[in-house]
Amino acid sequence: MTALQAPGPEGISAQQPVDGASGAQSSGSQTSTSRSNSSQSSGSHSSKSLSSSRLARIDRARRPGALLSLLPLALVVGGGLSGCQPPRQGSALVIASSGRVESLDPAQASKLGEMQLLSALGDPLYAIDASGQLRPRLATALPQLSGDGLRARIPLRRDVRFHDGSRFDAAAMVFSLERFKAIGTLGYQLGDRVKAIRAVDPYTLELELKQPFSPLPRLLSAIFLTPVSPRAYRQHRKSFWTDGFNGTGPYRLEFRNSQLVKLRPFAGYWGRRPANGGINWVNLSNSTALYGALRSGEVDVLLSSGLEIDHQQALRQQAREGRLRQASGPSMELGLLSLLTDQPPLADRRLRQALALSLDRATISQRVSLGLRPPQRGLVPPSLPGAVPDAWPPLDIPAARRLFQQAGYCRGQRLRLPLTFRSDVPSDRLFALTWQAQLRRDLGDCLNLEVTGMESTTAYDQLGKGALVMLLYDWSGDYPDAENYLTPLLGCQRGKGYRCLEGNSVLSGSGWTAPGLEEQLLRSSRQDGAERLALLGTIQRRAAAGVPYLPLWRMAPVAWARPQVRELAFDGSGRLVLSALRYQAALEAGR
Repeated sequence: MTALQAPGPEGISAQQPVDGASGAQSSGSQTSTSRSNSSQSSGSHSSKSLSSSRLARIDRARRPGALLSLLPLALVVGGGLSGCQPPRQGSALVIASSGRVESLDPAQASKLGEMQLLSALGDPLYAIDASGQLRPRLATALPQLSGDGLRARIPLRRDVRFHDGSRFDAAAMVFSLERFKAIGTLGYQLGDRVKAIRAVDPYTLELELKQPFSPLPRLLSAIFLTPVSPRAYRQHRKSFWTDGFNGTGPYRLEFRNSQLVKLRPFAGYWGRRPANGGINWVNLSNSTALYGALRSGEVDVLLSSGLEIDHQQALRQQAREGRLRQASGPSMELGLLSLLTDQPPLADRRLRQALALSLDRATISQRVSLGLRPPQRGLVPPSLPGAVPDAWPPLDIPAARRLFQQAGYCRGQRLRLPLTFRSDVPSDRLFALTWQAQLRRDLGDCLNLEVTGMESTTAYDQLGKGALVMLLYDWSGDYPDAENYLTPLLGCQRGKGYRCLEGNSVLSGSGWTAPGLEEQLLRSSRQDGAERLALLGTIQRRAAAGVPYLPLWRMAPVAWARPQVRELAFDGSGRLVLSALRYQAALEAGR
């Protein structure tokens, strides 16, 4: 076997094929766009849960921004941090990430940076700690379920105040959840499951469910369900408050503009006070600016979102040498390929299975991410209960060749297969060229992969219309539970045999279902314990056999900090614990 050649430097024009004769049509290059729009479908699992806006929020921070002329960070944050000047104990920390903070309203916020900031400004009813255990926060115990599982009563803390000094109680929680349900970007997460929200007494919340829902505590750990002050949001009951925030968290919002968000410790916080004097959150436009800001000492902590692989690798090396501190969170984000299963050529399951066997994840991971994105062979992150990490098969070129031959290829006939990648995500292009080169080397007489670039927003719009045979995109659940990864990809409200006609599977780009699969997904949200874990495993193995997707890799959030910064750690939801960060004491530094 010859060595795989690194992809060459030739450019790829958006929406132009890389390989294959100009103007030639492959057996799958022209697909119908006549699918019905499923975004308005009804059912227990709303098809809104895989919308183009939801996909877009995951990768927006990863795209390269325009090279903006930025003010020095010392001017942006209103006071200097010098790389050669030691920090003062108890002063505010400067944290840098990419992507603008457009809203801090829990009902509207959706980007990664916004959710990170909300986790410092607000509290959820429950939280998932670094070990993956669910812990009460604003609740004092897990939900108490009625015998039929349709009513959940949640006892609340009695010592909590909002940032405006008003009292947190069941009525405030009802206000917040009803508001989110009515106007929230992710409002379907409650609307699909919760029939009514009421206060039983001043400190007991009751949720009336449409059907039993065992992941309820994990859903209620989502930071977008953090309560807001009814007093402060009185004028925003039916509209977003993009410029402010008033909640219960360890920090209060002091200032926000397009470049800077200032958080300061909330003196009336019910829990442990922050170990630092506040957070100055700075967003920078591109990877070079982010990397340079940490190297120069202008920022104390840097998050990996928006950093190119080469910069991440350099920072990891500096951490190994002791020049930086580094921490990683759980891998909650996946990269996967959608396969259009209801139209030729990939309506033939043998071809989908052959592709699954021909994907050299180890080589691709090394070439594209220098090994920083580990190979993934399942639709659920391995850290979550119920995940089947090896559901999809490993690389097996001889087995892939046999399947291609059974489908009528390799004997003088080559399958011409289009692959679309997001042209504004650099790693996508490198993946496409790497896989193309690997397939040319290993199965060049069977398969010709035709690579096309398309801007992300356009690709997401086309995905649910059945216009893309294969698309690489990033995927993450709204909260850490296996069902929330599976249902948005596999749910189908109306299907016929193995073809989904309406539902999440259509919007996700595969159009695949299987007899009884939707009922199994519904049961997985009603069951608990070992029975539920077994059923989740069955669903994943059925999906692996049908091959509507090819899971590729997983991505973990990473943070780097200057050596003087301590307690760098992530929680179980993949967010940096900002309140734990502290400067190293001067006495300790001198030892």
